[in-house]
Amino acid sequence: MRALVLGHGYSAGFLTPLLLERGWQVTGTTRDAPQRVAASGATPLLWPGAEDQVRAEIARADAILICAAPGRESDPVLADFAGDLARARPRWLGYLSTTGVYGDHAGGWVDEDTPLTPSTPRGQERVAAETAWRALADAHDLPLHVFRLAGIYGPGRGPFAKVRAGTARRIVKPGQVFSRIHVADIAQVLMASIQKPRPGAVYNVCDDDPAPPEDVIAHAAHLLDLPLPKAEDYATAPMTPMARSFYAESKRVSNARIKEELGVRLLYPDYRSGLQAMMAAEPM
Repeated sequence: MRALVLGHGYSAGFLTPLLLERGWQVTGTTRDAPQRVAASGATPLLWPGAEDQVRAEIARADAILICAAPGRESDPVLADFAGDLARARPRWLGYLSTTGVYGDHAGGWVDEDTPLTPSTPRGQERVAAETAWRALADAHDLPLHVFRLAGIYGPGRGPFAKVRAGTARRIVKPGQVFSRIHVADIAQVLMASIQKPRPGAVYNVCDDDPAPPEDVIAHAAHLLDLPLPKAEDYATAPMTPMARSFYAESKRVSNARIKEELGVRLLYPDYRSGLQAMMAAEPM
């Protein structure tokens, strides 16, 4: 079986070993990091650059995963390869989206059937991309699966370095909660779906414990036995527009479907277990 990852980055780096263990061959495209792709066990292809080779991989792939983010104008994969994908016949096609498509729910719960009302440009771009992928899948009978990822963390993407350096910030906005997901659990959800396809499915990928972001920083400091970073009021804290935009939406995301349909048992059901595992694995 052959898998192709278009935009082979952080999350795909954890899926690739699971595929290899099951006898798959994996090819991943990258703009400028072929060594990183190869380190995961995948065969790297430069894109842009090796479009003809990418087209050949699309034509023979049994599973195709789209990790490349959309731009302001269009989805880059559709812009370059829509015709090739229309002619392809994979048994599974996955698209990584974001829970940002749901917009702000003032801390309330959302699931896969919640209307999409994004309030940020990034969320709006993702809704447009999901719509375009669904249109292609419907028109050409492609087995599309959409995965809406919560905030991703994991090895190399955690709060420990900033806490150790004294640069971590504990921004407090009353009522603010985020859902998040450990990258290893993203990989196992994708693997479960590849093994049990349901074309047209949409899955939220998040853990069991939506929590305020300041709690995560506080727990990291506790695990490191370092002083708690001082609390800063969101209303007056100096932040870049990009940083402030992450606080524009507050919601709790349900993960019931990945458990009920795919039988997933999360490795890290909350940030406490995830951070504990990361600290145990990271060099001090």
